[in-house]
Amino acid sequence: MALRIKAVGTFCPAEKFSRLGVPSRALEVADFFQCCSISNSRYRPLAKNTQPTQSFAASLARCRSGLSTIIASTPVSRHFSSKPSFPPTSTLDRSPVDYQPPKTGFISYLPLSWVPYAELIRLDKPTGTYYLFFPCIFSTLMAASYTASPPFAVLSTSILFFTGALIMRGAGCAINDLWDRNLDPYVERTRHRPIARGAVSPLNAITFTGIQLLAGLGILLQFPVSCLIYGIPSLLLVTTYPLAKRVTHYPQFVLGLTFSWGAIMGFPALGVSVLADSTAMTAVAALYASCVSWTVLYDMIYAHMDIKDDAKVGIKSIALRHEKGTKGVLSALALVQLGFLAVAGSAIEAGPMFYLGSCGSAAATLGLMIWKVRLKEVGSCWWWFKNGALFTGGGIATGLLADYMVKKYQLSSRTDKLAVEAGLS
Repeated sequence: MALRIKAVGTFCPAEKFSRLGVPSRALEVADFFQCCSISNSRYRPLAKNTQPTQSFAASLARCRSGLSTIIASTPVSRHFSSKPSFPPTSTLDRSPVDYQPPKTGFISYLPLSWVPYAELIRLDKPTGTYYLFFPCIFSTLMAASYTASPPFAVLSTSILFFTGALIMRGAGCAINDLWDRNLDPYVERTRHRPIARGAVSPLNAITFTGIQLLAGLGILLQFPVSCLIYGIPSLLLVTTYPLAKRVTHYPQFVLGLTFSWGAIMGFPALGVSVLADSTAMTAVAALYASCVSWTVLYDMIYAHMDIKDDAKVGIKSIALRHEKGTKGVLSALALVQLGFLAVAGSAIEAGPMFYLGSCGSAAATLGLMIWKVRLKEVGSCWWWFKNGALFTGGGIATGLLADYMVKKYQLSSRTDKLAVEAGLS
């Protein structure tokens, strides 16, 4: 990149360029120059019909020596690019010289040209898919208990939801990385992401995301038509969530609204009109609120992994806002989650298996996580974030499944009893 400096008199005042780190010896220019063009240590006079003075050779030598040092040590683009104003440190260098393709796991078996796209949608990190899927399965199992849906319908709906969660989580990750492509290179945990390291261009990422969104629409069309009414508005949250971290310290709340959307979808997927059924609406609203609280809770722990880098680059998060009182906030969120979960179960008249299995396991696993997680250790935060999905989400789902099976058995027993009584009469 060319750095054009105008000469003023015999010398170019160094104080005008001190903010660029250019030393005064590199700014000396002969008085016959109107300006000096500097690029890759090459200089040329821009004024025509001027005669060199005796100081030309000495001034040019000083200029070349000083600027060669600057060019070698400090990239000019650092001062003139549109990138964030913070300088990269030795550990946050934008150049991914230490990147190595995965040597273990599923994506290590993929062709090398596919690996960046698999990393873009986080196929190697399925925890986010689980967190997106759990609200769907919670809602499906609640609706199944409420309507006594046949097992095959519950199973097929759950498979569709998992497929949709896998696709839409990948699309959401790609959208997030597109928004953050100028920030990710300066955060240790994200600097090797495909767009940040230049392995996937923004245009290719947009094209790939469009394909994923079309695939997600294809999954949505497999559900009853009413699901379109409930499902499509979530796309607005998917595309705008990454902006929240730039304007509020509570982007986790926006993420909660996004990731918990599946809590709304299970009832219409099994044929229940949420807007027309007040009981279903109460259950859905309470379950959605419970899942939003859960999302904020686990993502607050996740945000602690980047808390130092986020502070440097200006990214906002609830972890930064409540850094000194995090465990108190986590405890409050857990209570809110459990309270709304109990309200949702009460609305559909859930039985003891729900309260013991779902609410009981959630209370135990959340309490254990909040107690044991070491928020200043990245490894501890990641371990509890990753495994908390299975501990808490799995426990809630297991309790709901047990409640559904008990209700199906009781219904089947009553039906058989009525059939016997009808036959005897």
